[in-house]
Amino acid sequence: MASISDLDQITKAAAGDRGAQAALVNRHMDMIFRVAYRMLGDQAEAEDVTQETFLRAWKILPDWQPKAKFSTWACTVALNLCRDRLRKKRPILMDTPPERVDMALRPDERLASAQAIMGIEAHIAALPERQKEALTLSALEGLGNKQAAEVMDITVHALESLLGRARRTLRAALMEQESKD
Repeated sequence: MASISDLDQITKAAAGDRGAQAALVNRHMDMIFRVAYRMLGDQAEAEDVTQETFLRAWKILPDWQPKAKFSTWACTVALNLCRDRLRKKRPILMDTPPERVDMALRPDERLASAQAIMGIEAHIAALPERQKEALTLSALEGLGNKQAAEVMDITVHALESLLGRARRTLRAALMEQESKD
């Protein structure tokens, strides 16, 4: 069965088709949640941002003008909601690392791997907000530079500059941490 495009789903969802609405949520929810979680470092906050993003989507669907992909628009909304929340409070570090630990590892190797992930996540969380956004969208979510730049409302050149600074900062922090260990 061929995949139905976002534009077809948007048209049906705008007309009240619950199945089309569910399909849009299923297609884009994971990415929106991951972006929000990486920006906010809090699962409950990320869930709230994800829900708010889709609530806003349902309100605008009847007037949707496909100037950008739905995923780009949704990421932009989620990122703006994250920015609003971050302005209201200080950034916090993630409580737990993402669940990407290789279960084939011995327990001591899993612990070391989890600690390494926590260290990297802490360094990412400490980046300036715009660098963290660029890194999250491009490197962690796999958006192309053009789409990530659209989400952030900047040029591709500016995005690449933010990515370069973020990577240099992370590299320096990790090298410093390694020399201490």
